[in-house]
Amino acid sequence: MQRPDGRPGRLGLWLGSPWRRGVLAALAGALPVFAFPTPSWWWFAYVALVPWILLVRSAPTGKRAAYDGWLGGLGFMLAVHHWLLPSLHVFTVLIAALLGLLWAPWGWLVRRFLAGAPSAGHVAAALIVLPSGWLMVELARSWQGLGGPWGLLGSSQWEVAPALRLASVGGVWLLSFLVVAVNVAVAVLIAVRRSRVPAVAGLVATAAVTSAAWVWSPRPDVDGRVRIAVVQPGVVDGIGSGTARFAREEALTRTLAGKDVDLVVWGESSVGFDLADRPDLADRIAALSRLTGADILVNVDARRSDRPGIYKSSVLVGPQGPTGDRYDKMRLVPFGEYVPARSLLGWATSVGKAAGEDRRRGSEQVVMNVGHGLRVGPMVCFESAFPDMSRHLAQDGAGVLLAQSSTSTFQHSWAPEQHASLAALRAAETGRPMVHATLTGVSAVYGPSGERIGSWLGTGSHAATVYEVPLARGVTPYVRFGDWPVYAALLVLAALCATEGVRALRLRRSVPRPHVPPARTVRGWPARHGR
Repeated sequence: MQRPDGRPGRLGLWLGSPWRRGVLAALAGALPVFAFPTPSWWWFAYVALVPWILLVRSAPTGKRAAYDGWLGGLGFMLAVHHWLLPSLHVFTVLIAALLGLLWAPWGWLVRRFLAGAPSAGHVAAALIVLPSGWLMVELARSWQGLGGPWGLLGSSQWEVAPALRLASVGGVWLLSFLVVAVNVAVAVLIAVRRSRVPAVAGLVATAAVTSAAWVWSPRPDVDGRVRIAVVQPGVVDGIGSGTARFAREEALTRTLAGKDVDLVVWGESSVGFDLADRPDLADRIAALSRLTGADILVNVDARRSDRPGIYKSSVLVGPQGPTGDRYDKMRLVPFGEYVPARSLLGWATSVGKAAGEDRRRGSEQVVMNVGHGLRVGPMVCFESAFPDMSRHLAQDGAGVLLAQSSTSTFQHSWAPEQHASLAALRAAETGRPMVHATLTGVSAVYGPSGERIGSWLGTGSHAATVYEVPLARGVTPYVRFGDWPVYAALLVLAALCATEGVRALRLRRSVPRPHVPPARTVRGWPARHGR
């Protein structure tokens, strides 16, 4: 950025324009999107933040670094959620700009520890503080009211076996921490020659942690198998699509007769009528259960007959009809299923495909007994993005995790593949297999270590496919200890705040007070106060 004589070089002069610098920050922040599906360049995640870090560390002031952090966060959020643009239009940019503010403090921290020629101590601290700051951003935006944990950096490692083993120890949070730490180390290796030793030490430590987890972390003990069928009807459009979809699901399920399945799973919104209001539909599903010899988990998206409002509910149907096991979706998609602060933001319905009426929330998670000694824990749609939900289901005794989803609105985007990949992380974190069943793809099944079982059902498929799903017993460290990387990051940042506070206090005390001579009267005598 600077020439040897201290004056700014060409790049420094070019970055002197706030507009050019802001655009570059947004583009740099968007780079990690290529580590996620569909491109799925998982390796790219380990260097994708480097241009952003190098830009922020060159900021002339802390305020400018915070701006670079904000604009980079805007670029990141917009890139990861770009498939929302056809539905929410300009509102997508507004949401990305608001959530991007979460990265402003992170930008300040980057400059605080890496600006200029940082010492070895500053670099060593940056390898811990900057990943901790990133984790706080991910934690804050994971709140359901801010959109949920879609696009957590660690989730880009969903198909890397050593990373999945790490997820069983510290969840997706540990993966995010290590990915950011590697990016910081690489940025230092590129830009700060004098501090390469701590950067290399950080890379070695990351490799050592990964290797130790690979060797010592407990592996799930496979204990039997079950046969679970996923029914994906595919795209059904036009007038009467709900009725036509049900008929196709019914026809596909009939093909499972004689295949010795233990459970049949339909996708989200697979039934568009409350089964208490439509006993004829309940009877048809029960007949399918008798034909296949297995319970059928459907998903009802309809106004309930026993209480006001529209619910999305996983309903288990057996040979005699609904069994009484029911789970009402708890975490709704902002704008897709409800509009936050509708009185203020209701205008979003006029510029995009925001929900015209808010769905109602369920109150608790449910573990269902489907027979054969099998207990399953259902989730609906993007609830599979929340690590705590699958963890709680595993703690409550679920042997198989299920996610019923529908990404039909985003059929030709990167969203279906991104959504399906999340199930691999949830399986690895909990040591429980997970089934991701959708209406229109992508449907996928993962074993208790996060490994893929069988093939994906893509967005062009309509099929009823049976998967041999391995069951596992035992408790992973993540299920036992929870989100400990987040708590550790909180302690790191708390210690940083305390240290900075003490440092500021010492600086204030060390500054000598200016000597002010006593005031004198016109006769030259010292003035006496109070007279």
